[in-house]
Amino acid sequence: MKKSSPIFFALAVVVIAGAVYYSVISQNGNQLPNGFVQGNGRIEAEQVEIAPTIAGRVAKVLAPEGGMVAAGDVLAEMDIDELSAALDRAKAEVALARQTKAEAEALVLQRQSEKRRAAQELERATALLTGNTISETVFEERETIHQVAAAVLGAAKARVATAESRIAAAEAEVRRIEAQIEDSTLLAPMPGRVLYRLAEPGEVVGSGEPILTLLSLENVYMEIFLPAREAGLLPIGAEARIVLDALPEYATPAYVSFVSPEAQFTPKQVETLDEREQLVFRVRVRIPQDLVESRIEHVKTGLRGVAVIRINSASAWPEALEQRIPQELFE
Repeated sequence: MKKSSPIFFALAVVVIAGAVYYSVISQNGNQLPNGFVQGNGRIEAEQVEIAPTIAGRVAKVLAPEGGMVAAGDVLAEMDIDELSAALDRAKAEVALARQTKAEAEALVLQRQSEKRRAAQELERATALLTGNTISETVFEERETIHQVAAAVLGAAKARVATAESRIAAAEAEVRRIEAQIEDSTLLAPMPGRVLYRLAEPGEVVGSGEPILTLLSLENVYMEIFLPAREAGLLPIGAEARIVLDALPEYATPAYVSFVSPEAQFTPKQVETLDEREQLVFRVRVRIPQDLVESRIEHVKTGLRGVAVIRINSASAWPEALEQRIPQELFE
């Protein structure tokens, strides 16, 4: 125990020094060298509501609250008993429509044969009428039979077209129900952490009613608010460092991904460096995705801290802000 005392003492000195530095830059932006600006904020990430496309009963909720999930993981499953029954019925409708079409096609062949026979009879009657072998009454009967045969053939062909339409409609219904069944398995659209579990198995939820709230870890950022004279100098992509209350002796590399085009009044939940300036611009400082992915198990939203942004690329970063979070800290 005595041999380890110097190590603990040195570690305490580092932590205290980092905390003192963090406290100074948090309370007085003038301590920063020229070419840098800063603002207070907290780590945030996009929230995604996981909800079914149709109303139904929740069968399973597989993701625990606070658990990490990867893209494509099954988060929850809806009860599909009714959908399965509807799918069976729709498939039966497809089979019936196809059978109806087959019968209609067979009827078309029969009507075509009748029409050919009627056409032949009419042709003979025309020749006999020319030779005065038959009366005009008989000829007109043959002509009427031919016209009826043609009309009946047309009706039979229309039945085939109707059957084809019914097949298409029934197949579309099958695809629709299959899509609903597929959508009844709720998957994670991106890697993240389950923030809230809002429904349990057995509960009935409406269409679009969330079952889980997923905290996306693809876009982790800190939002700060800067006065116009500082925000106006910020280029998109400007290099930044995030210093968290929990890790005051380290700086996390980041960059400016968004600057609001409109000014707004200072939000009540944000403490600004200069309270006399009421109009500020919202600035989003994003942590690179590869850095988030390498430490995704340790990403936590809500951590408060300070974002320091370099607005002049020629300015050298202060030594304390050039430090990185070591990988061994998370091992």
